Amino acid sequence: MRTFGIILIVIGIAMILVRGFSVQTEKEVVDLGAVEINKKENKWVGWPTYAGGIVAVVGVVLVVAGKRK
Repeated sequence: MRTFGIILIVIGIAMILVRGFSVQTEKEVVDLGAVEINKKENKWVGWPTYAGGIVAVVGVVLVVAGKRK
């Protein structure tokens, strides 16, 4: 339980520092037999800053609960 709590703390801090990441996808626009036109799009995958704080707090609670046993 303590180990999982420490992992959550690290993930929570990383989520606060890195607010998301960009993923590049390729979308097919036109397909005319041998001719194909593709479009590359960047999509942002992000999360609110408070989500990282919540994850870190849950990790702290797990670490404290693991010490009491």
